Amino acid sequence: MTASEASAGCGCGCGSPSRASMLSIGPAPRVAAEQVVSAGLHRTPQASVPAGAFVMGDSSGDRNPADGEVPLHDVTLAAFSIDATAVSNDDFAAFVEDTGYRTEAEVFGYSAVFHLAVTAPEEDIVGVPPQTPWWRGVRDASWRAPGGRGSTLDGLGDHPVVHVSWNDAQAYCAWAGRRLPTEAEWECASRGGLVGARYPWGDDDVDAGGWRANIFQGTFPTLNSGEDGYLTTAPVRSYEPNGFGLWQTVGNVWEWCADWFSPTAYAPDAVQDPRGPDRGATRVLRGGSYLCHISYCNRYRNAARSQNTPDSSMGNAGFRTVAR
Repeated sequence: MTASEASAGCGCGCGSPSRASMLSIGPAPRVAAEQVVSAGLHRTPQASVPAGAFVMGDSSGDRNPADGEVPLHDVTLAAFSIDATAVSNDDFAAFVEDTGYRTEAEVFGYSAVFHLAVTAPEEDIVGVPPQTPWWRGVRDASWRAPGGRGSTLDGLGDHPVVHVSWNDAQAYCAWAGRRLPTEAEWECASRGGLVGARYPWGDDDVDAGGWRANIFQGTFPTLNSGEDGYLTTAPVRSYEPNGFGLWQTVGNVWEWCADWFSPTAYAPDAVQDPRGPDRGATRVLRGGSYLCHISYCNRYRNAARSQNTPDSSMGNAGFRTVAR
């Protein structure tokens, strides 16, 4: 993988560029997220995933070679409890109200917004990454103002929180007494008990018999026809849950996982509760987002992988948690 591919989110059209690559004026100084030590109330409903083995990796042939979705390998997991939905704006607001936490987007002063979703004056654009020019680095874009300073969270309380970095998600977990799922846990939960299926609902196309996930309709990246009713995020309980009771593991928003990313992370032999590489430069993202398009980005699949730096934030990525 080249450095340019890494900075552009694995070459994925709906994957955000890294934080540093969004700034035309050069990278901002690194500011560590505040440490959160208090224990709060995590209100997101839970789904139970039973102990057992599953086959991890892509078996559909839709894989993206640079992403490392193969080889297929057996993974055995202990039983775990995972959020049935992504963490919502209302959930995240409770954390911020209790702790006074400021996200990295707020500390750095900008975040990545898809160009059609920007609600800010031109002078608030601090950068346009050359490899993914449909993204904008927008001053004051954050979880509170997902499109920039002209936007609010009115009517979005039950939508997934976005513009949260991996570090921000870790801070929420520390407050809630939770943790991020491992990549193996995430994929097992997303499959919902189906063996080798492309999507959480099976192998039928995402638009067969009506939309099954929130992705981009129209001509990417210039025209979103909005056939599913959403330009950006949908409420966390949209469409139908999978066999384990999880909502929208594919489409809507990318979800941070605990693991460091490596395109060679998978082993051909059976693995017990894998935790990923010991070190790396970027963290794993799973599930695709509302910017995935049928003809362009096919990462709204159970096996699809992406990555970004732990301090990066964007308008199409959030997270869900598991019990410690």
